[in-house]
Amino acid sequence: MPSPESSIGSANTDLSRLVAAAADLCRKPLRHAVVSPSLGGAAAEADAEIHQSLDLCLRLEARTPEGERVQADDLELEIYRSGDALNLTLAWCHRDEQPLLWQGSHPVWMDGATGLRSSCPPDGAPLEALARRLRALLRPDQD
Repeated sequence: MPSPESSIGSANTDLSRLVAAAADLCRKPLRHAVVSPSLGGAAAEADAEIHQSLDLCLRLEARTPEGERVQADDLELEIYRSGDALNLTLAWCHRDEQPLLWQGSHPVWMDGATGLRSSCPPDGAPLEALARRLRALLRPDQD
């Protein structure tokens, strides 16, 4: 019998497709590709790693609906455990001045340089929606 971790995203076991689809939905009209910088390639290779440890860093590369790259909208997604809880952080890859989002049981925006709490940026609502959706998809038994 598979462990609970091996059924993560049981409706769609391809992590890269799951994350990209959630990002596409929450950040319309942008389209997303997911790569795993820590593994040096496609996030599909990361599926086994997340099933084992649930500690992973992914990059979400943004494109317009026409397929043009929009690097300013690329995101870094970190997925990790803290005790039994699954937590996520989302940060813009090329916008250091923007706060990052920590999503555990609730969202917290933080200044990336100081770690101090900050307010949600004007374009932060789609990231909060994405974080909530991913957390629910990856660990539907929480919250």
